[in-house]
Amino acid sequence: MEAFLISFGVIFVAELGDKSQLMALAFATRYRPVPILIGITIATALVHLVSVVVGSLLGDSFPTSTINILAGVAFLGFAAWTLRGDDLTEDEADRVNKSDRSAVVAAGVAFFLAELGDKTMLATITLATTGSLVGTWIGSTLGMVAADALAIGVGAALGKKLPERAIRIGATVSFVIFGLLLILEGTRG
Repeated sequence: MEAFLISFGVIFVAELGDKSQLMALAFATRYRPVPILIGITIATALVHLVSVVVGSLLGDSFPTSTINILAGVAFLGFAAWTLRGDDLTEDEADRVNKSDRSAVVAAGVAFFLAELGDKTMLATITLATTGSLVGTWIGSTLGMVAADALAIGVGAALGKKLPERAIRIGATVSFVIFGLLLILEGTRG
């Protein structure tokens, strides 16, 4: 349960202001929300399943103190990445705007490709090095889907009035706190 809650919280925060949220918002202007969420959920579950397997293999290869320090440094990197912000490339926007397939397939394929190597995938790998695989997988998947569902709902209601800078700063602070706590824990062990 602890791995689930931590993974849910970390990935939810990491997804705030991420390009995936921009994609979810763009899909919401073309398709109904439920098929988009189904596609996002399938893609996220697959990417995060691979992530927890990779994280588990890395976790078995290194001492816990080393993993905590490396994870803390990674989270500080995620903080910098989040502060810098994310934008959709023209190619990613075209995939959203020109897709003539069903919403589930279009959203699923676009999200799967967008998440490969993204900070949420890397954060899930990091979390899986020390947490329960199932808890981390389910928590990270639901955290990302919840954040993207929020983007669809709030984005549809408020459009461009979202305080993107405030969201980005809040997510950055969360990553810094988690990173410093992990580094502190690693130096104690």
